[in-house]
Amino acid sequence: MRGSTPITSFIRLGVAAAFLTFSLTGAAAPMYQLLVGSYTSEGNSEGIYRMQFDAENGQIAPQPLQVVRTHNPSWLLLDLNRNRLYAANENGPGHPDPVGRVSAFMIAPNGGKLSPLAQQLTLGDEPTHLSQSRDGRYLFVSNYGSSANPGGSLAVMPTANDGTLMPVTQIAAHKASEVHPQRQQSAHVHSAVMSPDGKTLFVSDLGADKIFVYRYDPTNAERPLSPADPAFISLPEGSGPRHLVFSPDGLQAYATLELSAQVARFDHVDGSLVQRQLVDMATEGDTAKHSPGAIHLSPDGRFLYASDRAETNRIMVYAIEENANLREIQARDSEGREPREFAIDPSGRFMLIANQKSDALVVVQRDPDSGLLGDTLQTLPMSRPSDLKFIDRSAR
Repeated sequence: MRGSTPITSFIRLGVAAAFLTFSLTGAAAPMYQLLVGSYTSEGNSEGIYRMQFDAENGQIAPQPLQVVRTHNPSWLLLDLNRNRLYAANENGPGHPDPVGRVSAFMIAPNGGKLSPLAQQLTLGDEPTHLSQSRDGRYLFVSNYGSSANPGGSLAVMPTANDGTLMPVTQIAAHKASEVHPQRQQSAHVHSAVMSPDGKTLFVSDLGADKIFVYRYDPTNAERPLSPADPAFISLPEGSGPRHLVFSPDGLQAYATLELSAQVARFDHVDGSLVQRQLVDMATEGDTAKHSPGAIHLSPDGRFLYASDRAETNRIMVYAIEENANLREIQARDSEGREPREFAIDPSGRFMLIANQKSDALVVVQRDPDSGLLGDTLQTLPMSRPSDLKFIDRSAR
């Protein structure tokens, strides 16, 4: 629903983060809380929206439970062990707030209400992604840095025992490949993902055509990251790595390559990645019409999903075969423009898509057995949505 009026009103309800109602059949139907991040520098968004999702019929309640006003919270990270939410405030030059920040919020355990705690500077522009060390001691901030000077960087931000943010203690910068004349004249760190064993951080730099590898050592409190040997995984020139996910068993990893319109599959071996497969999204080499973005696995690890933006605006669905190779089984229209992020609900029966440039959240059916996406169940107006996270305490 393009050009629709954004949601601005909200209802404050004392509901649990995930509770049960009963359907007409008498079966328990879970109601989950959903957090939506958005761009406030575009359109009429106000920040973070706390919504209610009905997993019986696949519907997002139109009225938010809460609206939290904060600048450009484009990426959300949950730490439910400490009842904390962290948001990357994707600010930079030319924005109402020109300084990149991370904001911390407390999540009320008896209702999910968000309360602001504090902010810290990221020491870089346009932070687009957050992740956390397995021990909860550090946040890893990906400063994309859209301008060529100074470009992007990785920032390490400690957290206190109660989840309070502390100032950045370490910055890492990389050399750009300079292959793409506009997008690769400087480093552009797009994501930093820790290995399942918590020992290694893999940093995707779109501007460098590399995934950089850092060893994690929390005993060095000020500088917990050090370059691994080898220090990076090289990808095809001009490919532009964006986001990375690991399989549930940690033996495989998959990455979207934004500029070459591909998905890469890796074996995770001895703390590094070995490329095994490249899957093309573009036909006949026409990469300009494609822009891979978000990438997520199904809860059971049998299917991989990736968004393809630009002119195509679709969700790609891949079956993961016994040898871990990807096999395309569906290209499903996102029912909007620029599907920046998407999420599978905790029941596994629905996919929610954040169509950033058509100002809408779209809910589609999902078959957990086949992995295929089905009918569109809802299109809900939402100004410039960018990220979706479920508060699902059963996943702790």
